[in-house]
Amino acid sequence: MASHFSGVLQLTDLDDFITPSQECVKPVKVEKKQGRSVAKIQIEDDGSYFQVHQDGQRQKLEKAKITLNDCLACSGCITSAESVLITQQSHEELYRVLRHNKQVSSTEQKVVVVSVSPQSRASLAAHYGIGSSEVARKLTSFLKHLGVHHVFDTAFSRSFSLIESQREFLQRFSQREADKKALPMLASACPGWICYAEKTHGEFILPYISTTRSPQQIMGSLVKGYFASQKGVSPQMIYHVTVMPCYDKKLEASRPDFYLSEHETREVDCVITSGEVLKMLEEEKVSLRDVQPAPLDTMFSNVCGEELLGHAGSGSGGYLHHIYKHAAKQLFGVDVDELTYKTMKNKDFQEVTLEKDGQVLLKFAAVYGFRNIQNLVQKLKRGKSPYHFVEVMACPSGCLNGGGQLKPSADQSNKELLQQVEEVYRSEHPSVPEDDSQVAELYQSWLESVGEEKARQLLHTQYHAVEKTANGLSIKW
Repeated sequence: MASHFSGVLQLTDLDDFITPSQECVKPVKVEKKQGRSVAKIQIEDDGSYFQVHQDGQRQKLEKAKITLNDCLACSGCITSAESVLITQQSHEELYRVLRHNKQVSSTEQKVVVVSVSPQSRASLAAHYGIGSSEVARKLTSFLKHLGVHHVFDTAFSRSFSLIESQREFLQRFSQREADKKALPMLASACPGWICYAEKTHGEFILPYISTTRSPQQIMGSLVKGYFASQKGVSPQMIYHVTVMPCYDKKLEASRPDFYLSEHETREVDCVITSGEVLKMLEEEKVSLRDVQPAPLDTMFSNVCGEELLGHAGSGSGGYLHHIYKHAAKQLFGVDVDELTYKTMKNKDFQEVTLEKDGQVLLKFAAVYGFRNIQNLVQKLKRGKSPYHFVEVMACPSGCLNGGGQLKPSADQSNKELLQQVEEVYRSEHPSVPEDDSQVAELYQSWLESVGEEKARQLLHTQYHAVEKTANGLSIKW
């Protein structure tokens, strides 16, 4: 669990370095030394801070205000406990844009687009006891009633991310003899893991990480690129919001790499969590169960009839599943129907191996949670990693258990809620990315038309080692 001492974040739970425990978002009492005396800082349920003196008197303290750039520049830990201090990305910002649209002429209005992650849909579905696709239709109706123009599904952009990851793996596999850091390829969709890698292991670990963008940022390319051109509007006139299971997605969206300098806009303007969507529903005094469903937007959604399609594999995107099956077929001519996972030290560390005639052809792993990530990194540093690909996720149990997901009810345990969310998530019919005709059409009509170099920029990214300094806020990204 994380706590504050004189403004410095200290850690007592290793997993908090990337993702906090549930207790991190509850009121806590911490102590701050002042000379020889000790004063207590108390955080109330509403997030207000009080300094409690030895004589019992309480003094309300002002909240610190930091920008996302400050947050990114810190050389320490980022956890969702710090999200209360970040005001640039919140559902209030979405409300502000929607209010602005109502006050100006139609030519001055922003086109508001919301892209919803499958993990967030599953979390809301488990909370309300309804199906994932039903949540999508009802959420579309709710958001459009507020003034949102389009609601998309990031499972669509994840198809691009999976295809690009498959291609990147085959390329790295072919270069493994010439480039000793071509493998293992480490998944890049988790911003908490990326933040940790850039700040803690710098240039050593970054070459191993896949350059393929996350589904959120590929959706950013789609919305501010293809969608903008189809609508005949400037990317600056589109306000793009994503709904994510993870607070660190706010940080990912704020990376300079995803800022369109020629249009002076970010590809993703605002990220709100599953929990913030619930807060919006509560503020509007609406239960999602009672909302009349609306038709799904199909431009950037994997839709079959009235149902949204998902992907096979883990609740964190299924990267291991899809890359493994694709590589087995393309490299060794082996059709894999079902993957057999071998649990290692714990459920968050699993292996999948392809063998033929006693020879290991492929060895993949799924590594979740900070303790397992530390072990993976140490093996890499010692040259002892046996893997070709690793699906790395900061949160224990992966994205379905993200810090931004809905919390369990009073009569429910974390484990019970996670099981329900997983059941909802896996109830979606899976699709095969490379068989998606709409994705294939966009590769031809959009990505090929902009040229190879530009297409790579739209689908891939880069990483930056962060130099440690005495003052983290002085770091320039």
